Amino acid sequence: MLDERSKSLLKTLVERYIADGQPVGSRTLSKASGLELSPATIRNVMADLEELGLIASPHTSAGRIPTARGYRLFVDTMLTAQPGLIGVETAQLQPDQPQRVIASAAQMLSNLSSFVGVVTSPKKPSVFHHIEFLRLGERRVLVILVSPDGDVQNRVIFTAQDLSQGELQEASNRLNASYAGLTLEAVRERLRHEVDALRGEIAGLMSAAVQVGSEAMQQQEERVVVSGERNLLTVQDFSHDMGSLRRLFDLFEQKTQLMRLLDTSSRAEGVRIYIGGESQVVPYEELSIVSAPYEVDGQVVGTLGVIGPTRMAYDRMIQIVDITSRMVGQALSQR
Repeated sequence: MLDERSKSLLKTLVERYIADGQPVGSRTLSKASGLELSPATIRNVMADLEELGLIASPHTSAGRIPTARGYRLFVDTMLTAQPGLIGVETAQLQPDQPQRVIASAAQMLSNLSSFVGVVTSPKKPSVFHHIEFLRLGERRVLVILVSPDGDVQNRVIFTAQDLSQGELQEASNRLNASYAGLTLEAVRERLRHEVDALRGEIAGLMSAAVQVGSEAMQQQEERVVVSGERNLLTVQDFSHDMGSLRRLFDLFEQKTQLMRLLDTSSRAEGVRIYIGGESQVVPYEELSIVSAPYEVDGQVVGTLGVIGPTRMAYDRMIQIVDITSRMVGQALSQR
């Protein structure tokens, strides 16, 4: 636990470093904090903060900079967002095609933050519409799954025993009559309770069909739009370290870690802040992500955020992300 004096000095140090990008010395801290403390007292407090792992001293300077732990304490307990930080510069997103809304939102996040904007595509409702089973050979069956909007997914599955086309047609008819219009999650839940009343081979086909549908939806959902990667080339914190830049661009290109992070964010309420080095999800010490889920008709369907250096104006980023998430939700709900 920090006393009020230590909290005040840490808050001042973080704010000055975010604003100037230079290590903060005790003299600067004394003037900026407004506290009437002797240089010796400030040095002692800074030594205590450094021992707690909240600030660090670069080798090239006598000043101090915040650590990821220091940023986290600042964000969680000291950050005070001020209204009107992004003014009226946000344009409205037009309720056009969903992918166009998503691309525009990613670009807006990048332009407003001067960092990288990321947005996941809205998840389509995984509704079961129609299914067919076709016998390809001994124990080989083609599953044809049709979504309400006409998308067709094909998968070959292997059954425990050989089934005739008549038995496969019986399974198709049973499945279409009983489960059409339900979500895949609802079908899976009903199958869990009804499996004992079904013939073993039909129950197995139904379960396989649900699995095929779930895999198809997962592939559709693994889409993330990234905008403004080149902005990081001008960020002082990254420009001197080509190794860091290379790792960051790999992150944007492969997108797997981004999807994992944004999926975690979608299960949270409101704006979330991830500071580098805190978890395996964000394995880069110098990176922070401010993210929020967005809703369509009251349901969370995606996530968006800003990616930049740990030295970012968090109060401004929170407002940019919060407002953009609301705008995306409104644009997509108007369709």
